[in-house]
Amino acid sequence: MRKMLRRITRPFRKFGEFVARRFKPIQDFFFQEPEEAPLGDSIQLAFEQPQGMLEHLAALRRHIFRSLVVFFVAAGAAYIFLDDLLAWITVPIGGIDQLRAVEVTEPIGVAMRVVVLAGFALALPYITMEIFLFIAPALSRRARVGGLLAIPLVVAFFFGGMAFAYYFILPTGLPVLLNFLPVPTEIRPSSYMRFVTGLMFWIGLVFEFPLVSYLLASLGVISARTLLNNWRIAVVIMAVLAAVITPTIDPINMMLVMGPLLVLYGFSVVLSLLAGGRRRRSRERAEMEG
Repeated sequence: MRKMLRRITRPFRKFGEFVARRFKPIQDFFFQEPEEAPLGDSIQLAFEQPQGMLEHLAALRRHIFRSLVVFFVAAGAAYIFLDDLLAWITVPIGGIDQLRAVEVTEPIGVAMRVVVLAGFALALPYITMEIFLFIAPALSRRARVGGLLAIPLVVAFFFGGMAFAYYFILPTGLPVLLNFLPVPTEIRPSSYMRFVTGLMFWIGLVFEFPLVSYLLASLGVISARTLLNNWRIAVVIMAVLAAVITPTIDPINMMLVMGPLLVLYGFSVVLSLLAGGRRRRSRERAEMEG
């Protein structure tokens, strides 16, 4: 009787084992806790056992390869809508008819620059996911879940920074640049696209600072106290960064960038405080259970 029951239930047991093997990485991702180790011990272990470092490098290579594949696919999709992207990105200067190409290869370079930025923006959710999957094994269970939920925020912050550059900085910065001297200006496509795409890209990255601060605080690299104690240095760095991002001599455009940077810095302090408190509670809970 038992043999008959085993034969009958064998396909179901095999199927259950197959499903368990397939879903084990997902189960480990949400429930397995990493081993806590000081940074110095981790570095020493990496030198003593280089095989583990090679495994991490191999995993990093796979993540980078998949990210590049998705990026090229997204860039190809962006190329299909290149005319619409060019029309949209030249609205602040009155349309693409205001541009005058000088070199033969200039239109190709402009198209590639726009396609690269659009492809990166489209592939950003997946690239963020790959970065998160690479660092997830070093995070606690709560940090993994929080990081997974934070991926939409990464995309939203980046697009928010790009929108801020496009709708607020460009309308005020371009008139200053174009009318600085009372001489007629013929705008080259390469110069305009380099300025606009660079501005949108860097402002988008700057808007990620609060999330980066939260991640570093979760790992114990920085703390809210560190950010508060060094706010004077941070203000100087933000002023220099705002001056570099906005290549205009007037203080209006510089303040348009520096104002959000100050707000983002304050937001970073709050997120770092929350991450530090969560990390401290997790450590206390682990010590009590141990």
